[in-house]
Amino acid sequence: MKYKALGDTDLKVSLICLGTMTWGEQNTQEEGFEQMDYAIEKEINFFDTAELYAIPPKEKTYGKTEEIIGNWFKERKNRNKIILGSKIAGPGLPWIRGGGSQYSEKSIESALHDSLKRLKTDYIDLYQLHWPERNTNYFGDLNYKHKENERSWNSFESILKVLKKFIDQGKIRYIGVSNETPWGFSKFLQTAKEQNLPKIISVQNPYNLVNRTYEIGMSEISMREKSGLLAYSPLAVGYLTGKYRNKQVPKNSRLDLFYKNYPRYHNQRTYDAVDEYFKIAKKHKISLAQLSLAFVNSRDFVTSNIIGATTMNQLKENIDSINISLNQKIVDEINSVHEKNPNPAP
Repeated sequence: MKYKALGDTDLKVSLICLGTMTWGEQNTQEEGFEQMDYAIEKEINFFDTAELYAIPPKEKTYGKTEEIIGNWFKERKNRNKIILGSKIAGPGLPWIRGGGSQYSEKSIESALHDSLKRLKTDYIDLYQLHWPERNTNYFGDLNYKHKENERSWNSFESILKVLKKFIDQGKIRYIGVSNETPWGFSKFLQTAKEQNLPKIISVQNPYNLVNRTYEIGMSEISMREKSGLLAYSPLAVGYLTGKYRNKQVPKNSRLDLFYKNYPRYHNQRTYDAVDEYFKIAKKHKISLAQLSLAFVNSRDFVTSNIIGATTMNQLKENIDSINISLNQKIVDEINSVHEKNPNPAP
C-alpha cells in the first residue's frame, strides 16, 4: 500500500480508501465485515462513510452503514487501526432532522453524537459536510444559477466555530467538505486563516476518467493549500468497469437497481468515451477498472481514492490497482481521448 499525508496533518492515509455506501443496501453486515477485514489485510487504514448511507438514500436505511462499521469496531476491537471519515448530510432529505438547514450548532451536535453512537466510537478522524447548504451547483449540475432570495444558510465562520467546539472536545480530529465548489472551498480556507479557525484539510468530490472537472478550478487550490481530493466515484458508478458497454445492463447491477436513466452518466458521449478507454486498457493488457483507478491514483492533487465494491472479486481488483503504474505513453493516450470528448459525465 502507498500512503499520503491527509492535508498538512501528521496523519498518513492509504492512497486507497475503503468506501462503504453499499453496506446496508446491496451488502449485508457479514459482507461489510469481510470487506473491512480484507482491507486491513491489504494495509488500508482509511475508511469513509456518512450518516446518510446506505445509498441510494432512504429513510429505512439511514444510518445503517455506520451501524455496521460500529459493530465491526466492537467485535474486532481495532478502532485505533482505522482513520475514519464520516459526513453530516446537507439539506433536502425530510427524514434527516426535518430536511432543512443542517449546519447550525444544534444540527451538527445532533448529527455528530448520533454518528458516534452508531459507530461505537468517541471520535471521528475526519468529519465532513456532505454537500453545501447554500444555493450552488453540485451532483452533476455545472450551471450555477444565482438566486437573490435564496434559502438561508449558515455562514462559513459560524460552521467552523461549531466544528472547532467539537474538535476542542476531542470528538472530531479534522474537518473536510464534500461536493464543494471553488468559491466555497476558497471561502472556507480564507475564513479559517482570518479567524484562526480549523482548516478544511480535504475535499471529497467526484473524479474519474469521464469526469475530470476537478482539474479545472479545484486542483490548484488543493495543491497550493495542501488540502487534497478524496476522489469519489472513481469508476463512475460502474461505467468504467466496462460492464455497461454496448448499453448492456447486467441484472442486479447498480444501474439495473437504481440508476437506469441517471442523466449524469446515461448519455452517448459517456458510452463513446468508455469504449475508447476500454481499447487503451485492452491494448496494454490491464482491466478497464484498473486503468481507471490507476489514473486517479497517479494524480498529485489526490490524497486518497475512494473505492467501493459489492463483491469480493471487485474489491480485490480495485485494491490491486495500487500496484499499477501508468507510463507516459498510456497517460498521453488517455489525455487524447479526454481532449476529444471531455467530461461527458460531470
